[in-house]
Amino acid sequence: MNQPRARKLGDRIAEIVAELLERRIKDPRLGFVTVTEARLTGDLREATVFYTVYGSDDEVAGTVAALASATGLIRSEVGKQTGLKHTPSISFTRDTVPDAARSIEDLVARARAADEQVAAVRQGATPAGDADPYRKPAERDDDSAEGDEAGYDDDES
Repeated sequence: MNQPRARKLGDRIAEIVAELLERRIKDPRLGFVTVTEARLTGDLREATVFYTVYGSDDEVAGTVAALASATGLIRSEVGKQTGLKHTPSISFTRDTVPDAARSIEDLVARARAADEQVAAVRQGATPAGDADPYRKPAERDDDSAEGDEAGYDDDES
């Protein structure tokens, strides 16, 4: 519908929520929270606020509970500061992008370590068999017999 407006309003809601979490909400369960993004539906009725939390699983669970209890206050403050006719309902969703990025970085590090192991094993290795395993025409001497027309040694056939 009106995507640029929804994006702009989403950015504003993210700013408002981040400021509220930093300055006004004093819930002791609230951990180190970073608001990463807010997205609105096309009709501007529902907003999803994405956030990250650093800490243990208990701190994450406490933050989820703190955000759930503060949703009403946050929504009313968003309504006041945006001046919308209808304040969107707000839901919080944990942003999994940092966790996925960390997982990908771990996989890349393991692949890099495996490559280093292969390179270390390959360092002093020699090929099995002859250095050049391909069959080549025999070198001809001017004195060689005329019966060898193809130029290959008879021993190798």
